[in-house]
Amino acid sequence: MRSESETQFEDKPFEVPVAERLKRLPPYMFGKINKLKHEKRVAGIDVIDLGMGNPTDAPDQLISDKLAEAIQDPRNHRYSVSSGVGNLRKEVAARYLRKYGVELNPDNEVIACLGSKEGFSHMCLALMGPGDTAIVPAPSFPIHVYAVVLSSGNVIALDCRNPPEFLDKIAYTCEHLFPKPRLVIVNFPHNPSTTCVEQDFYVELVKLANRYGFMVISDFAYADICFDGYVAPSFLSTPGAKDVGVEFTTMSKGYSMAGWRIGFCAGNSEMVRALSTIKGYYDYGIFQAVQIAAIVAMRHCDDAVDEVAKKYEKRRDALCEGLERLGWEIERPQASMFVWAKIPAPWNELGSIAFAMKLLDEAGVAVSPGRGFGPEGEGYLRLAIVENTQRLRQAVRQIGRCLKQGDGE
Repeated sequence: MRSESETQFEDKPFEVPVAERLKRLPPYMFGKINKLKHEKRVAGIDVIDLGMGNPTDAPDQLISDKLAEAIQDPRNHRYSVSSGVGNLRKEVAARYLRKYGVELNPDNEVIACLGSKEGFSHMCLALMGPGDTAIVPAPSFPIHVYAVVLSSGNVIALDCRNPPEFLDKIAYTCEHLFPKPRLVIVNFPHNPSTTCVEQDFYVELVKLANRYGFMVISDFAYADICFDGYVAPSFLSTPGAKDVGVEFTTMSKGYSMAGWRIGFCAGNSEMVRALSTIKGYYDYGIFQAVQIAAIVAMRHCDDAVDEVAKKYEKRRDALCEGLERLGWEIERPQASMFVWAKIPAPWNELGSIAFAMKLLDEAGVAVSPGRGFGPEGEGYLRLAIVENTQRLRQAVRQIGRCLKQGDGE
């Protein structure tokens, strides 16, 4: 016969005591949209997915062929080094010199990451702790906020859509906060708002970093996807930038290698060393065949990257022209894989989440609600230009029919 204490123990469900850092994470804002999108696809309904910046194009054939070749070499099926093989780091340095005029020491100023998102997250873990504060751009790409949160740091989100005002707000925060921010994160071309800057922005940022003693992380993920002759400047090409910060780049966008999970961190050697220390405990490096293919990509596929940017430019034009015909106010982006669209009246009264759900449910078009990027994003939608132009035009037609019916016409 079981005792009363044994009975009580068996009836009580086991509770997993998760860490406090997980309790600081909010419910996933895109959960309802992703659930409805999944249900529609299971039901056989075609959904035009403009919600995620997930490239749909294959990389240049030369890159895929090199991967296939490298896979056949048994030496590539061992653990690699967590910082990336030497020739890969040299190729990153060579590309920075060729494209931005930046000299990097591949031995201590460049490190390979399992995609820039992983590297960024681990860099925050290496630099931040309880009581530390980071300034992040708003509206905010979620990992810019929650990598800091998971590092037990505090976040101050500042609207970055007017870059000179963003700099003023950084200076004001540093003047009035104690202790002063440890880290400032910038992301231009910006996700989600597509805001872009010129080199003088970084000149001022480096001055502020030296004045107030903060480090800088530049998320340069959309460096290769620029339009209308605009060339996104690199933070590292600013005099003194390497003294105060690092920059993250990725092969996901321009090289269409999103699923390959390969990106880079370059710049300040001490910050790179800190990231290398963390990564040495967490991973055994990127599959070596992928690294070899990435070397070939950077060495031989600059023209392919240019063609990818031209393809996105045509998609941008197709989507923006269509939405403008529907009466939407659109500011065409100079760069990135997104259109940041203001919700038209009278639908703006719904709020971005409800409006995004309406477009998915009634138009079969998935988009990202601006509210998912923080309160500064309310009133907007982020539409990814990852589908071909025909599909984008079809998305506009479906949105138009949906909203016309909603007007009661």
